[in-house]
Amino acid sequence: MTDSQQPFHIVFLLFDAITQLDFTGPAQFLARMPGAVVHTAAKAMQPIQTDSGFAMLPNTNLADCPQADLLCVPGGFGTRDVMQDQETLQFLRDQAAGAQYVTSVCTGSLALGAAGLLQGKRATSHWAYTSLLEKFGATYEPARVVKDGNVITAGGVTSGIDFALTVIAEIAGQQFAEAVQLGLEYDPHPPFDSGNPTVADPKLVQMLNDRTYGDVLKELEKLIDAS
Repeated sequence: MTDSQQPFHIVFLLFDAITQLDFTGPAQFLARMPGAVVHTAAKAMQPIQTDSGFAMLPNTNLADCPQADLLCVPGGFGTRDVMQDQETLQFLRDQAAGAQYVTSVCTGSLALGAAGLLQGKRATSHWAYTSLLEKFGATYEPARVVKDGNVITAGGVTSGIDFALTVIAEIAGQQFAEAVQLGLEYDPHPPFDSGNPTVADPKLVQMLNDRTYGDVLKELEKLIDAS
């Protein structure tokens, strides 16, 4: 179990067009670990625009960010810019070199891939973009949380909470993780069985691909192939 007297530094990368729940979901849980110190790192100390109509203020820039014990890259449409930003990618490489855990939620795994951190790893991402993982030398594994060595990737958005509990159990023990789960009343019983393309109506899957994900997927494929 983590010594409560020893800080455990958790670094989340923030960027414009981030999916806020990719960050706020696991942050809410991980912050309850003994010794947890949460750092929200961005290129500049200015408001980060989320995908939900509000902004968040980071508490450190990349240059001043402490070394992470756990590094986490959330996802969102802003991942495209992260994947092309060499300063941010180098930040991820430098942090990953000293981190106990290198993690992502949703399309944050693509940023890890662009930084060269998924080579030879099993990984996951949001269901619409899992085909891109092989372009980074990773092997897609269909699970909400995939752990390969010290690299842990979570699937789309809400999977970040499962990832957080997985990490908490490994670091602080299952009983502590269960206590956090109970305290936050994480007891999902969604009103519909439509949270994964394997169970959702195929027409819904096609609609989302046609309206949103398909074009983004093509853009990301071109971006990766050109890099």
